[in-house]
Amino acid sequence: MAEKKSRNLLIPPQGGMWKELVLRIKLIGRLLGDSRVNPLLKILPLAGLIYWIIPLPIENMLPLIDDAAIVFISSTLFIELCPEDVVREHTRKLGSNLDIVENPDEEIIDAESVDIKED
Repeated sequence: MAEKKSRNLLIPPQGGMWKELVLRIKLIGRLLGDSRVNPLLKILPLAGLIYWIIPLPIENMLPLIDDAAIVFISSTLFIELCPEDVVREHTRKLGSNLDIVENPDEEIIDAESVDIKED
């Protein structure tokens, strides 16, 4: 008898990688617009983005680093160098509206689905 294949979702319903990517982009945008962040720090993600759009011929100097890696490194470094309390504040504001229920009076039912064979 053939074994049933697992029907687990590959992408979790919470959003997974795409949700984190969108939150990171929104966080960087908020930090760029915040006056409490040093203006010199704001150059980091912008320089990484500009390099990604218009790559410079530095491949001879850095042969193992990809363009996307430079964008990732510059954006991560930007977030890490920003004041911790400012990053925490914006992260909390971004995360606070993710789990809003459209209609709070509506009853939520937790259940599992079962496939039924039709003969």
